[in-house]
Amino acid sequence: MRKIYLTLLLTGILFALGAPLKAQASLSLNFNIGSQPAWGPVGYDEVQYYYLPDIDSYYYVPQHRFYFYNGRNWIYSSSLPPRYAHYNLYNGYKVVVNEREPWRNHNSYKAKYSSFKGRHDQKMIRDSRDSKYFENRNHPEHNNWIKQQKHDNGNDKGQNRSNKDDNKKKSEHRKHKK
Repeated sequence: MRKIYLTLLLTGILFALGAPLKAQASLSLNFNIGSQPAWGPVGYDEVQYYYLPDIDSYYYVPQHRFYFYNGRNWIYSSSLPPRYAHYNLYNGYKVVVNEREPWRNHNSYKAKYSSFKGRHDQKMIRDSRDSKYFENRNHPEHNNWIKQQKHDNGNDKGQNRSNKDDNKKKSEHRKHKK
């Protein structure tokens, strides 16, 4: 939330100072869609944590870590412990939490979202047809998206432009020699 308010504040300042619209737009693009897991829910451009009510655990998106309680402490790992081997990440409900170290308020999250246990009605990034999710390397359309990005960013346009520029320079050089 703090990032959103800061972005709005900076955008307002730039607007008041008469900065170009292009600069304002670049400030508000603070997404992490590409680093969200394919099993994450659609609809969120910025995610820090997912709370997984079915297993009372958290997933930290930026570092791809699971946080879970081991009986005494909250610990993290790149994978879930064996006791959660039955849990299907694509099937379980996820609650987006954009708060630092959410396990410090775990009792609150547990009480607030306990009714989400057993729900299986969230649409996953993997299943989305929205092209903004194709950036995600685990999305089924990712490879096609990469090919399209390469095509759009220069295989045709950039090379032709540089060839035209080179030909123009060569013809100007010839004119000066005469």
